Amino acid sequence: MKMAIASTALVSILDHARRATPAEACGIVFGDAAIDAAEAATNVAAHPERAFEIDPAALLRAHRSARAAGRKVLGWYHSHPNGSTEPSRTDAARAVEDGRLWLIAAGGTVAAWRVVADGPVHGRFAPIDLVAA
Repeated sequence: MKMAIASTALVSILDHARRATPAEACGIVFGDAAIDAAEAATNVAAHPERAFEIDPAALLRAHRSARAAGRKVLGWYHSHPNGSTEPSRTDAARAVEDGRLWLIAAGGTVAAWRVVADGPVHGRFAPIDLVAA
């Protein structure tokens, strides 16, 4: 499966990941058939250097603004300061099979994943080809 991402969204995610290091950056991705925007959120995890948790207030605002604009919350992004764009076991333990996208930024690149039952990565994630538009 392929997913297009606006170059502005891609740059925004990579910039946020770079600025947040050594903590994990996190945020929300929006669009419909493609990712057209990424919005940074505060990482409220107890240990942001090794996990992410999007601020619940930011999630509520994101869903409201998406509805008002006629678009969708397609998923989330976060960074891995360790340099790997593959989901971690921690990611897999926290992922809910809701079909949303998980984008992971690391080492100056972004990879996309979808949470699925029996995925090839940690039994939870299937890779998505991310195509800059």
